[in-house]
Amino acid sequence: MNNMPALTETTYYILLTLYKPNHGYGIMQQVEELSGGRIRLAPGTLYGALTTMCDKGWITLLPVDEGSRKKEYKLTRLGLSILRNEIERLRELVHNGDMILGGSIDA
Repeated sequence: MNNMPALTETTYYILLTLYKPNHGYGIMQQVEELSGGRIRLAPGTLYGALTTMCDKGWITLLPVDEGSRKKEYKLTRLGLSILRNEIERLRELVHNGDMILGGSIDA
């Protein structure tokens, strides 16, 4: 594994929802659904995260139709690489936990 950053659960889910272009409200709904309701994003939190991810080059803002207020975002190649790296990191965590616990979470 390389030295890409570990993601917070919120960042992971936001990136995951942007595998296909999505707008803010759609991201909030999908994140809540995918996380089983654990993560409920407030608009300020979401748009702050989106701005940070745009600045890092992980996502991009798609062109906005004239007169439209709806902004859509999409994962970049770098963002996809970050997301894939996180999935591998999570797999490694689960694998190591299974090795230590013998596959039993009832210990």
